[in-house]
Amino acid sequence: MQAHFAIRKNDQVAVIAGRDRGKRGKVLRVIPASSRAVVERVNMIKRHTRPNPSQNIKGGIVEREGSVHVSNLMLLCGECDKTTRPRSRRLADGRKVRICHHCDGVIDK
Repeated sequence: MQAHFAIRKNDQVAVIAGRDRGKRGKVLRVIPASSRAVVERVNMIKRHTRPNPSQNIKGGIVEREGSVHVSNLMLLCGECDKTTRPRSRRLADGRKVRICHHCDGVIDK
């Protein structure tokens, strides 16, 4: 069973727990099966990579983003720049959008 998250790809989020607490970044990928998300420049890991000339991959130690559990992330409102638990609302045109509960600003543009 896959969970439904308040966080989606391309959202701005803040890390609220763990060694990267306080960092902010854009969500690059959401992994619903394991309730995790990959956020840019957060939870950087070193990956030992073998060279593969056919795919033009150089070997060595590559640094890239690891995944973070979604419970350690909180959505950032684009208007008031605060972390928020989004509410949902239907607009006049029938769209269902996420709303910041601090400023009532629309998070989904």
